[in-house]
Amino acid sequence: MIGIRALLAAAVLGLVLSGCAGSSGVQSGQMAATAPMLSVERFLHAANGQDLEAMARIFGTRSGPMQEEQGNPVSCGFRRLGSWIGLSARCMRREQIELRMNAIAMILRHDDFEILSESRVPGRRHPTIRIGVTLVQGERRYPDVPFLVVESSQGRWLVEEIGLERITTGR
Repeated sequence: MIGIRALLAAAVLGLVLSGCAGSSGVQSGQMAATAPMLSVERFLHAANGQDLEAMARIFGTRSGPMQEEQGNPVSCGFRRLGSWIGLSARCMRREQIELRMNAIAMILRHDDFEILSESRVPGRRHPTIRIGVTLVQGERRYPDVPFLVVESSQGRWLVEEIGLERITTGR
């Protein structure tokens, strides 16, 4: 009887400890947040630090972060077949994701930023928030750069779209 109790206690202790260890393994700056503004802040900090992996974990769509679009060879094979008939999008290679995040990081490099506004985007099927950000790059200020942030199916907020033309065209 004592052996079963000891075994049960060890199993419970193992589960508790594994839960604690799992929660500290992810750096908060690398993951999408449970609040739209916080996801935008984390994305901007990652962009300034050229942390392309963190950016790819915060950038995505309702279905999840871009980082997860890499997939495994089997699921990517099915997605490729689905893309031929318009049922799904192709998986992205790690290099493609890295290049896209690098281009965005170069455009968003800033000396300072200020979040100006947060408003719900009407007419969207899933909760989407528009965050207006003023970016400062040297002497230039880019007011109200729009970030559209969508709630993923996992309950995290991901940067789905950025109005980079405000910076690249100066408007």
